Amino acid sequence: MTARHAQDATNPALCYLSSETDRIRNQKLMNLSIKNVPEDVVRRLRERAARRHRSLQGELLAIIDEAVQFERELSPAELLAEVRRLGLGTPGDSAAIVRADRDRR
Repeated sequence: MTARHAQDATNPALCYLSSETDRIRNQKLMNLSIKNVPEDVVRRLRERAARRHRSLQGELLAIIDEAVQFERELSPAELLAEVRRLGLGTPGDSAAIVRADRDRR
């Protein structure tokens, strides 16, 4: 391992990039296009990308990738803890939460 590679291995951002590169290297890549994006949205995305030391394309890919990640399944104990955290007792309770959330929109 060269000194440069050893330095890269200690940089979390570079480790993430190399693991992402390894992950997508064996996948068929597709092109996506988003049209008519408001200027202020593009500006905020560019700022976000810069804060994360990514290109705009890299940031958009990271956002999309995160959005479509599968959530891990909860164990029965974790599910029960989540039900209790939400204060649910009956199916009607959960319906009321969904209704209230819908009404806020």
